[in-house]
Amino acid sequence: MKLKQLEGYLGNLEQFPNPKIELEQYPTGPHIASRMVFTAENSFGDIGGKVVADYGCGCGTLSVAAALLSAEYVMGIDIDPQSLEIASLNAEDLELDINLIQSDIRNSAWRGSVVDTIIMNPPFGTRKKGADMDFLFMALKVASQAVYSLHKTTTREHVKRTALRDFNTKSAEVLCELRFDVPQLYKFHKKKEVDIAVDLWRFVP
Repeated sequence: MKLKQLEGYLGNLEQFPNPKIELEQYPTGPHIASRMVFTAENSFGDIGGKVVADYGCGCGTLSVAAALLSAEYVMGIDIDPQSLEIASLNAEDLELDINLIQSDIRNSAWRGSVVDTIIMNPPFGTRKKGADMDFLFMALKVASQAVYSLHKTTTREHVKRTALRDFNTKSAEVLCELRFDVPQLYKFHKKKEVDIAVDLWRFVP
């Protein structure tokens, strides 16, 4: 599947009707999501034929992308049941088989599964300090092959240092810098939309 085609599919997905600020729910835009998963597959072969988990999957954008790029098995994990309902509808609309699990990602009860690759757009940690690192810590414990994750560019040195020094990651590489489009979702948002610089990381556990 070509990148533009993948982006087109993702652009038609339903997103949060009532996003929850306490969970830092922001939709992963089709531009970023398509490039993230396309790169994971076409540059590293980390999606096709693999067991892929989407941590904090929200409405399932990254899960859908992985399924469209021929992942063998896709799990979407999120704590919010409303988001999972929308993710389920998105998967159904495209006739994709995605296993959706309601769970806190810190709950490792399902960790017996063999997961090759984790893809995620974690909370940036602006509401709950350290939430981004909590996600990364758990992902690196579970993935056997690679973790792809988005983090604010302003936290680049912190993310790299923490991953290599504290989480004993074999490698932590910024693949590219992207613009994350944050629409005006919450009352405290003063602007119609804001672009945030984010890094697309590939970590090898």
